[in-house]
This record gives sequence, structure tokens and C-alpha cells, in this order.
Amino acid sequence: MDIVVKGRKTEVPERFRRHVADKLKLDRIQKFDGKVTSLDVEVSKEHNPRQADRSDRVEITLRHRGPVVRAEASAADPYGALDLAVEKLEARLRRQHDKRKCRRGKGRIPASEVGAAVRDAAVINDEGELGAGPPEPEEPAVPVRRAGSIVVQGDGPLVVREKTHTAAPMSLEQALEEMELVGHDFYLFVDIDTKLPSVVYRRHGYDYGVIHLEGDPLAEQAPVGAGAVLGG
Repeated sequence: MDIVVKGRKTEVPERFRRHVADKLKLDRIQKFDGKVTSLDVEVSKEHNPRQADRSDRVEITLRHRGPVVRAEASAADPYGALDLAVEKLEARLRRQHDKRKCRRGKGRIPASEVGAAVRDAAVINDEGELGAGPPEPEEPAVPVRRAGSIVVQGDGPLVVREKTHTAAPMSLEQALEEMELVGHDFYLFVDIDTKLPSVVYRRHGYDYGVIHLEGDPLAEQAPVGAGAVLGG
């Protein structure tokens, strides 16, 4: 597996590329996770003089069979930023490795129960053959227009960025682990106990919060027009 080093709006000298290869020892990373498929290092530079102490930013993205592990850091030079990012990456890999050993086999869903636990999952018939899940309903045609380089569907609003992910339900503890691995301040998941869409987020200090989204039965009724509400 090769390490890909690239620069964003900046040149990456060959000396720094060699330093990355020396710093990111593949045998050390594979000791925590032997299924690594790719390792990308992106270097960027902030030209604002007010941010001279953190002008260079290094982001490391590790991809394997599990969730993406990402670590980033900023410093006055790319070498210092790389050192900090590598420390964060190894800490997250070590924490993931330790939890995997302690919880091996915990929380797994048997193949026979996937259809009941995961919405729209493929089903297994009585003969043990894998069949397709329920057909997806056809979506009505929506008018599409362009606003500059952005494609707008219908009347808007403008969708600048949209992502769709597939994921099995997980526990709150697993969601916190996934959030720490990607280094984000929040993480969207489906709660394995309630089957509700949920978001775990980072609060001040070391506290976390969680929001569960539950459907409102009253919202299924057609909204009353403003004129009827005012008695007009």
C-alpha cells in the first residue's frame, strides 16, 4: 500500500514527502489495523498573516474495511502539523483497536434478523437464496434548473452539498466511537434500540449530547391554510 501525499493550493517538496514516509510507518499502523487499503496525506497553507502560528495544515485520511479514520492538525510549519496529526491518528487507531478486542462479537446482528433490523434490506427466502428487497417507489419528475455551477431541483432551496450513506443500526457507544474516529463534532446514526434517526454531538469540555428524531403523528395531517387559522 502506497502513501499518497498531495497539496491543496500549495507545492509539496520532495523532502516533506520523504519525511511523511518516515513518519507514517505502515508496519506500525497495520499493527493496529491490518486491513488498511489507502492512506492519503493532504497539505494546505493559510496565507493570512494573523494565523502564522497555524498556517500549515495537514490532514491524514485512512481508509480500510471499517469506517474512515481521519486526523488533522495545524502548526507554524508542515512538519509540526504532520507530527501532531500522526499522534492523533495513532491515538484513534489505538483506541479503536482496544475497543475491538474488548467488544469482539458484541452487538452483531445474525443474518436471519437483518431483514427485520435494517429497513429495505435484501431478504433470504425459504431456500436460503438471497433475494432483492422491496422495490423502490418511482419518484415523480422534478424540474431542474442551474444557478451558476449549482443544480437546483424544483423551487429550491439551493443544495450546496448532499451525501447519502448506508449504515446498520448501532448503539450510542458505537456512535460516539465513530464520531471520534472521523474527528467531527457530530455524528448521524440509527439507534439500534429505538430504531430512530439520532445525532450525537460534542458539548463543552468532555460532555456529549444526543438528539433522537421521532415522527409527529399530527404532522401527518394536511396543514391548515393561514386563512382558516385566522378565521378568514
